[in-house]
Amino acid sequence: MQTPKKQPEASQSETGALDNPPLGGGGASLLRFTTAGSVDDGKSTLIGRLLYDSKSLFEDQLAAVKFSSQKKGFDYLDLSLITDGLRSEREQGITIDVAYRYFATPKRKFIIADTPGHIQYTRNMVTGASTANLAVILIDARKGLVEQTFRHSFIATLLRIPHLIVCVNKMDLVNWDEKVYDDIVKAYKAFISKLEIADVSFIPISALLGDNIVDPSANMPWYKGTTLLYLLEEVHIASDYNHIDCRFPVQNVIRPQTQEHHDYRGYAGRVQGGVFKPGDVVRLLPSGFTTKIKTIELDGEHIDEAFSPMSVTMTLEDDLDISRGDMIVRPNNEPKIEQDIELTICWMNQKPLQQGAKLIIRHTTKECRAIVNNIRYKIDINTLHRIEGISALEMNDIARISIRTSQPLFFDSYKRNRQTGSVILIDEGTNETVAAGMIL
Repeated sequence: MQTPKKQPEASQSETGALDNPPLGGGGASLLRFTTAGSVDDGKSTLIGRLLYDSKSLFEDQLAAVKFSSQKKGFDYLDLSLITDGLRSEREQGITIDVAYRYFATPKRKFIIADTPGHIQYTRNMVTGASTANLAVILIDARKGLVEQTFRHSFIATLLRIPHLIVCVNKMDLVNWDEKVYDDIVKAYKAFISKLEIADVSFIPISALLGDNIVDPSANMPWYKGTTLLYLLEEVHIASDYNHIDCRFPVQNVIRPQTQEHHDYRGYAGRVQGGVFKPGDVVRLLPSGFTTKIKTIELDGEHIDEAFSPMSVTMTLEDDLDISRGDMIVRPNNEPKIEQDIELTICWMNQKPLQQGAKLIIRHTTKECRAIVNNIRYKIDINTLHRIEGISALEMNDIARISIRTSQPLFFDSYKRNRQTGSVILIDEGTNETVAAGMIL
């Protein structure tokens, strides 16, 4: 095994970790991505390498990593320590909880979710991937495709992550062998032919040594593709949002009731689909009344249009009864309004889910009670087969269930709109989030 490259010293002026990246606008300048793979595939090292080589670490962070690496007896920087923050993670050398990191390049800002590889932490992987635009799947070049490769790839497609980058890591441990890489790519393509994935890219890398992460590798001249960072900077995500179906769940009603704004009534929330403009005719759910948009405001300024995922305040021409949980849509393009709903869920609680269980469901800004009518089947992630006749779900199980809600929900299928097609289920007694669900 080669010795890792000597790390250049980073100065305070060169570093610039992004703590609070702006979330407004069309979302094209901010990329949320998640890493996934089996244990010891190098997810945390990969993220550490990205942060280090893009000069997104502060001097004190770098000094802490150097000290910890020396304490562990390494003659190189253990970049996995940048994301593995829990003591038990550092002791075992594994990722347990989801670690979020922020960094930026001149072209784009990034939010990374470093998710665990262990089977028992599947729920953490679902949590980290639920808002991702892109997933980076790591495969150990020595091991090839393993159970967690199938599991994480399936979850990525289940969550409708539009873009996938498959990184074949630890190429240095197989002597940069092109055939090893080609065989893994061929096997992975055969597996994903059963799944719905629109955009897949493959890159041979060494996260430890930095090959094909930020800079092209001199050790793999046979690879003619781009580096990982280039792909992350250039992937087009603006069209991933649903700009057709207009959906605006009302989060808050703004009534200043001051002398200056005595009659002001604004409706704040995040656009979850479509494009809204002042003057548009809209319908209010559940009342069914129609009115027109008077103004749209962002940071106190009037704007000409609002689209996903912008957070704005709307004012309407008519004074109508609207509250949190209501939705503003277009008259000729309404979501489904139903109480009987089919879900694919990932059960996240140690207490099994029983048929007939009563839970709280949270969908966009609406919250109400729900009962589990039926557990239809569980999915075997390794074979993608359905296991029927299930009476209960254990933690990390992925299954299809049917529920009935106490109030109608305004929703689209998850396939059509990830924002209005997703829910979380909450235990009434403990207030714990027990499941994440996708509406079929």
